[in-house]
Amino acid sequence: MSESFDDALNDLERSGHQLDALSGFFLDRFPVTGAAVSTVGDVLGSETISATDDVAARLDELQFDLGEGPCWEAMRTSAAVLEPDFRHRGVSRWPAFASAVEDDEEVASMFAFPLSVGEIKMGAVDLYSAEPVALTPGECTQARAMADVVSRHVLRDALSGFADNDAQTGTYSRRTVHQATGIVLAQLDIGPDDALLMLQARAFSTGQRVMEVAQAVVDGTLRFSRTSGGIEAGS
Repeated sequence: MSESFDDALNDLERSGHQLDALSGFFLDRFPVTGAAVSTVGDVLGSETISATDDVAARLDELQFDLGEGPCWEAMRTSAAVLEPDFRHRGVSRWPAFASAVEDDEEVASMFAFPLSVGEIKMGAVDLYSAEPVALTPGECTQARAMADVVSRHVLRDALSGFADNDAQTGTYSRRTVHQATGIVLAQLDIGPDDALLMLQARAFSTGQRVMEVAQAVVDGTLRFSRTSGGIEAGS
């Protein structure tokens, strides 16, 4: 990663309290016309969190309504979706969505990068260009890294009430959560805040209390590991 990109990523890391500004970081970094950050599916519902312009927001809305498009594909596959020739090839990939925007000359290329934390697949970052463009492998790597940061911001915001309401009273409960956080930190080689987020995400996705997940980690019956598809939790 270049020094300038590291600076941009650090700025994005610090912007978590301004969710509506998240899409602008992608517009500043990549050769596209617009960008949007959205949640899709059942976990957090379908909602545009941030959009740089009306076209980006409308592309999201169409995908919500039709149940198909780049953001759905990115979310379901946990992989980047790249379509530099959307005008000609979009209809074969997403028939209903492409047909809905076929008269829109502002959309020539589309790209989507998944939003996920651990086992939670929650949405995508959509990028579009009015002129045909292609993202380089390096740009795709950068966009994916930025999407990972955005994923944590979005999930932390969604979990803010959940974490507060999760009963973790007593010295021993807190100690167990802290101990489990340290174990996850070592398993995944991540920071303590992200390790705690993994515990909260697991609790949220399974309907458990954070204390229950933490105890399973401490007992060794639950382990987090990195795979080619991201991060998984298993015995």
